[in-house]
Amino acid sequence: MSDPKILIGCPTSFHKEYALPEYAKALKALTYSNHDILLVDNSKDDNYKKKIEAHGLPVIKGHWFESARDRIIASRNILRQKTLEKGYDYFFSLEQDVLPPPNILQDLLKHNKQLITAIYFADNVIPGQTLPQLIPLVYVLEDPKTLSMRPLNNIELWDKQGLMEVVSAGLGCVLIHKDILKQVKFRYEKNTFDDRWFFIDIYHKKIPVFADTSLKCKHLIHNRPYPWSSIQK
Repeated sequence: MSDPKILIGCPTSFHKEYALPEYAKALKALTYSNHDILLVDNSKDDNYKKKIEAHGLPVIKGHWFESARDRIIASRNILRQKTLEKGYDYFFSLEQDVLPPPNILQDLLKHNKQLITAIYFADNVIPGQTLPQLIPLVYVLEDPKTLSMRPLNNIELWDKQGLMEVVSAGLGCVLIHKDILKQVKFRYEKNTFDDRWFFIDIYHKKIPVFADTSLKCKHLIHNRPYPWSSIQK
């Protein structure tokens, strides 16, 4: 039996140029062979697309909208459609500022799960504290009645590393089976991004979500040369 065919990609724009050299290097270092790469550049012009191509990465143009959320949704749904139409078994959503270990795909696939994420971290600004706290963008359900959740704790991240069931995550480093993409499109509501709504839809469809807490990825949040708040959402 052949290895599953995987499409790796993400929406991107010139805002992520700071991460492009390291991202290209990480993609080329992946040891899993049965995959294709496709980035969807939703910048207003073609300048960034040409820079991506110069790094040897496949890229197409996505739609430009004033809202970053609208650009991201349209681009991610292009990748969803490519996965379903071109015979891929999985879509590996790998954001352009997330750098996985070279064996990430084999290590995720070995669990035989339809929806599984690795771990990456982001800054969480806590009111009253001067410095932000680094938290994993993977969450477990605390209260089924209110749907409140919390990020993974240190025991889950470091002391008991391995496969565990979770309820939500970012879309930075997550492997999604085609059967799930048939059921769920990327979307957003209110003032949140599509990763939140993707996992809300997954929860309501009673689709289990897993994380391998032994798989840690580098997140280039501190390399970003601009504040995320400066981008029109």
